[in-house]
Amino acid sequence: MAGAGSGARSHTEFCENGAKAVAEEATLRRVTPEFFAAHPISELAERSDHWLGQQGRLTTPMVRRPGSDHYEPIYWDEAFALTAAHLREAEPDEAVFYTSGRTSNEAAFLYQLLARVHGTNNMPDCSNMCHESSGVALSGTIGIGKGSVTLGDIHRAELLVVVGQNPGTNHPRMLSALEEAKRRGAKILAVNPMPEAGLINFRNPQKPRGIVGKGTPLADQFLQIKVGGDQALFRAIGALLVEWAAVDQSFVDRYTTGFESYTAVLGTLDWADVAAATGLSREEIVAAARMFASSDATIVCWAMGLTQQRESVATIRELVNVQLLRGMLGKPGAGLCPVRGHSNVQGDRTMGIWHEPPPWLAAAGDLLGVPMPTRLGYDTVEALRAMRDGRVRVFMALGGNFAAATPDTAVSEAALRSCALTVHVSTKLNRSHVVPGATSLILPCLGRTERDRQESGEQFVTVEDSMSSVHASRGRLAPASPTCSPRSRSSAAWPARSCRSRRCRGPRTRPTTAPSAR
Repeated sequence: MAGAGSGARSHTEFCENGAKAVAEEATLRRVTPEFFAAHPISELAERSDHWLGQQGRLTTPMVRRPGSDHYEPIYWDEAFALTAAHLREAEPDEAVFYTSGRTSNEAAFLYQLLARVHGTNNMPDCSNMCHESSGVALSGTIGIGKGSVTLGDIHRAELLVVVGQNPGTNHPRMLSALEEAKRRGAKILAVNPMPEAGLINFRNPQKPRGIVGKGTPLADQFLQIKVGGDQALFRAIGALLVEWAAVDQSFVDRYTTGFESYTAVLGTLDWADVAAATGLSREEIVAAARMFASSDATIVCWAMGLTQQRESVATIRELVNVQLLRGMLGKPGAGLCPVRGHSNVQGDRTMGIWHEPPPWLAAAGDLLGVPMPTRLGYDTVEALRAMRDGRVRVFMALGGNFAAATPDTAVSEAALRSCALTVHVSTKLNRSHVVPGATSLILPCLGRTERDRQESGEQFVTVEDSMSSVHASRGRLAPASPTCSPRSRSSAAWPARSCRSRRCRGPRTRPTTAPSAR
């Protein structure tokens, strides 16, 4: 995570999950056609997710044909033609195009274009299951489903509120910024059902003083809230700010609507209900509200501890209300910061990976001369229901592990098995590969840590962070296999050739390029 005005980023700043992903891409273990010959799908389905992921990098396009219990190698052009044949046979809305947050901006843009040229907005993505509530709440309150701050703003904040988030494990770039802000005199309020060591007593392992010195107590106040109590907490804080007349009235009058209705609701606040919902004393909440009232530059940061509650949208709206009361938008060191953990969740949505038609879709259609679909597509839950009910024939995933990531594992696995074709663009084996459709393809790809060398030279892709800053991502490692990209010209690669499948009735030309899921 880096942002405008944030200064140079240390090469040692990475999150635990990011380190795991890089290590898995760099492994020397390989999943070859011989592996699939030795392990039937029924056996692989009994293995743990950890075991599947530890077998190594996928090297070769593989197909599971109807009735078979094994994946077998397939040539790239046959795999493409097989996919195209199934898509031609399916109605536009009988296809679902899933996306992982590890997909680069460039691949995401081309992928959503493929789905929309096919005629559908059925594009569930991993954001549906983590920060969708943030997007909905922010779009309905401030008009855009993104945060409003840069990492540089964190350095300038007087108060940083960290809710339902563990920067120590998942967002170390932000943790360094919190440490710097603290050294400059900022106050930190942490809200979480569990004490997080990284906030209570931070020891930065990337600096000598963090190893040999004492830890830094980052949080000035820690509220150990009951799970699901955040909405009541922020409503109570709002009520206290109004009671104390600690409201930026000129900002409220000029930039907001509904203030009278909001204060009317606050007037019905029952402190006994607040205590029951939050598990906090009134004194603790008053102390937290005082921190808001005394700060002229406040940033509220949150992650999935807030977004995955039953009332998450309403909770985030209450959080936004408190910031609006204090006029904490559009000024340095203040704002709203949904912290997205996956490497390019933000960028994928910017590129159009969305089950709703983005506002620029019609213009893109005019530019390309292709009509674009205007119907609302399937999000993750609706995609599962449609697959379960037999309304989806083709499921395609650009990265990710749909079966493991989606709710209700049994339903998710049955939904995948019900499809006529499942296609997974992946770097390593996962649960989704072992619950295949009648026909299933596993297509290996380059990881973002790997070199992508083309005739024009070495390529790079871009990603967008939680602060809406776009960065280049260039791989340094050798590709796991010469066959993991259809663009390979290596003599060791599986040669592309004419399609042998009886289902393939389209042109049998060799593809010259294809986006790699990075």
